[in-house]
Amino acid sequence: MPELRYNILTREWVLIATERAKRPEDFVAKKEKKQIPSYSPACPFCPGNERLTPPATRVVPASGAWRIRVTPNKYAALSKDGELRRFAQGIRRTVAGVGIHEVIVETPEHGRTTALLDDSQVELIIEAYLDRFRYASADPRVEQVTIFKNHGEAAGTSLEHPHSQIIGTPVVTAQLRDRLANAAAHYDEFGECIFCRVLEVELKEKTRIVLETDHFVAFVPFAALTPFSMLIMPRRHMSVFSEMSDPEAADLACALRRILATLYHGLADPDFNYTIRTAPTDHLGVRYYHWYLSIIPRLTRVAGFELGAGMFINVSLPEENAAFLRQVPM
Repeated sequence: MPELRYNILTREWVLIATERAKRPEDFVAKKEKKQIPSYSPACPFCPGNERLTPPATRVVPASGAWRIRVTPNKYAALSKDGELRRFAQGIRRTVAGVGIHEVIVETPEHGRTTALLDDSQVELIIEAYLDRFRYASADPRVEQVTIFKNHGEAAGTSLEHPHSQIIGTPVVTAQLRDRLANAAAHYDEFGECIFCRVLEVELKEKTRIVLETDHFVAFVPFAALTPFSMLIMPRRHMSVFSEMSDPEAADLACALRRILATLYHGLADPDFNYTIRTAPTDHLGVRYYHWYLSIIPRLTRVAGFELGAGMFINVSLPEENAAFLRQVPM
C-alpha cells in the first residue's frame, strides 16, 4: 500500500508510491554514452582559452597550466558592482540586483567528470568552495551564499566542462528562512538539533546509510523527495559550511567523490544537482541548524501534481535505493 512519509527537516509530506515503485536497477540511465574530448577549442573553461572568461579570482597552479580556476560568471545573475538599495512602493518591494556570482572550474580536463577525479583534486574543489564562500559572505551586500553544481542537461547545465557555481544574494530566500525557523522551533521545544537527531536515528537504523567516513555520513532520507536523493551530513554539529576544519574538508572531498562515483557506476552517470545547504555566517555557532550537502539525481520529472499540490511522489523505496548503492564500487 502507498504511504505518506513526513520529512521532519523540511516539514514536507512525500508520497511513496509503493504500488508504482520501480526496482533500483530500473533507474539506470538508458542513454547513449557521449564521448567527450579532453579539450575543446570553443570551451571557455579549457586551458588556453582563459581570454574567454573574466579574470580569475582564484587559481591553483600546476606545471604548464592550473588545477582549479575560479572566475566571475561571464553572464552573472547578479552585478558585482553597485550599492545595495531597497525600494518600496505600495505593496511592491524590490532590491538592487547586486551580489556575487562565480564559477569554479573543477579540472583542466574537459571530459573528466567529477566522479572520476582523484581525491586530491576534489579536495582542491572543496578548498575553493570554502575560500569563495568566505569571500562572498564577507561582502556586506550579501545575505545568503549558495554553492551548487549542475551535471547534465536535465540538471540545467549549459557547459559540459566540469564546474560548480557560487552565488551570493542580497536577500535570504523564503526556503532557507523556513528551514531555519523550523529548526529553531524544534530546538525550542525539545532542546536538540533536529539534524543531529535525524543523523542519530539513521546511524542506529542503518537501513538508509550509503557511506560512513570519519567525519561524514551519506544516507538516503526516510522521506526522500525523489529516487536516490541523498544527504551528506557532518557528524560534528556545525551550522555554517565554513566551520569545517582542514581534516573535515579533506574527508568531505573523499565522501563526495565516492558518492558521485557510486552514482556514476551504479546508475550509468545520471544527470544530477547538488547544493550545500548552510546557514548564513551571521548564524555561526547556533545550536539548532546543521549544514549538509544535498544530492538529487535527475531520474524523474516534476509534473502537475508536484507543482499543484506542493507534494512530491517518489516511485522508489529509500531503503532499497540505499541497499543498491551500498553494493556499487566507489
